[in-house]
Amino acid sequence: MKQYETVIGLEVHVELATKTKIFCGCSTAFGGRPNSHTCPVCTGMPGALPVLNRKVLEYAVAVGLAANCQITRYCKFDRKNYFYPDNPQNYQISQLYLPVCRDGFVEIETENGSKRIGIHEIHMEEDAGKLIHDEWEDCTLVDYNRSGVPLIEIVSEPDMRGADEVIAYLEKLRLIIRYLGASDCKLQEGSMRADVNLSVREAGAKEFGTRTEMKNLSSFRSIARAIEAERSRQIDLLESGGTVIQETRRFDEEKGTSYAMRSKEDAQDYRYFPDPDLVPISISEEFLAEIKGRQPELRTEKMKRYKAEYDLPDYDIEIITGSKHMADIFEETVRFGAQPKKVSNWLMGETLRLLREQEADPEDICFSPENLAKLIALTEAKTVNSTVAKEIFEVMFRENVDPERYVEEKGLRTVSDEGALRRTVEEVIQANPKSVEDYRGGKEKALGFLVGQTMKAMKGKADPAGITGLLKELL
Repeated sequence: MKQYETVIGLEVHVELATKTKIFCGCSTAFGGRPNSHTCPVCTGMPGALPVLNRKVLEYAVAVGLAANCQITRYCKFDRKNYFYPDNPQNYQISQLYLPVCRDGFVEIETENGSKRIGIHEIHMEEDAGKLIHDEWEDCTLVDYNRSGVPLIEIVSEPDMRGADEVIAYLEKLRLIIRYLGASDCKLQEGSMRADVNLSVREAGAKEFGTRTEMKNLSSFRSIARAIEAERSRQIDLLESGGTVIQETRRFDEEKGTSYAMRSKEDAQDYRYFPDPDLVPISISEEFLAEIKGRQPELRTEKMKRYKAEYDLPDYDIEIITGSKHMADIFEETVRFGAQPKKVSNWLMGETLRLLREQEADPEDICFSPENLAKLIALTEAKTVNSTVAKEIFEVMFRENVDPERYVEEKGLRTVSDEGALRRTVEEVIQANPKSVEDYRGGKEKALGFLVGQTMKAMKGKADPAGITGLLKELL
């Protein structure tokens, strides 16, 4: 069998985190009642005129700068004509001829080292509505709440050669965009979607093969599975003497295979022409300087600084900086006086455990850095022991309670009365002669049992290390 190389390029659609739509004042909030976030503009009523949301341009330029793009100083919008029920105007406002960003790149890490993935362009456009297929009523309904939600489309060069590189590229893009605050990039809500353009060619060949496009894949797992399935399908087709047809395909999650939807359109099929209702955009030096001045420290720079400033292990740095929200919590907690490694331990231990249990993202963390710093201080001062501290943290994780107030209200302070502790330990020794005999006979586990019994008698409000020392002394 011949050896084949996979060639992949991506079109990544990202919903921007504006409060209103790209050309009107309707809300972009996710999950509203169907067709409640609409107006004459985003439903395509005759005579309604669009006006560009400045924030969309700001986000697009910020992403372009972070992705090393050239910013098009004079750009404009075009109409992409197609007829589909979720597209109320029968055209989409997009950018073909003069996209806002061009010729960029991002660096990804592969098993063979660093690799540069080229970005052909980034353009602004409006999202379409959403079709809901009702099998019970045998009809299709349309919700225009998403119609007019602002998108940027990030079009890569065909530089990726496998699913692992595609996932690494998407993860890098998502991190950059989240650090900028331009989008939450939640694949499960459709705020980040990827179309995969894939072809295969004989190893060593210079010409590209015929590509197919798989649209709107909404999870990294789906994307990886779709790539492997389409790669195998194209190779099998070529090996059997067939030819690959340029077409748009849909990946079936349950069957693990794709099926043809329609022939793939080219630009001329959409009959693009400049939008007559929107004036061209002229990006001034002042505007560009303003956006550059607002650019945050991105992950690569942050990782280097954490190593130099906080001397954390590389693993800790990688986990914490994997989410801007978590990195912000870490830095703010340190500013409130907590030791960096102590903060890292709480974030990587209890925080990640609870996030996994609740199937939540680091962006969903709601406790304040100040309260985390207070809890660490209570533990360091032995005001509460580690077991009680973890119980407090669980409440704080859910409700962001003030740990100092919570300790006082619930009476959780560690008992520091040595006389009371000694009396309790003596009672536990008298009540458990068998465990005492086992310990004196060399069974260390018996000591742990006695510590547990003492903690139980003290209702958890004692220092286990102090109990252990006192037991050893009395035994």
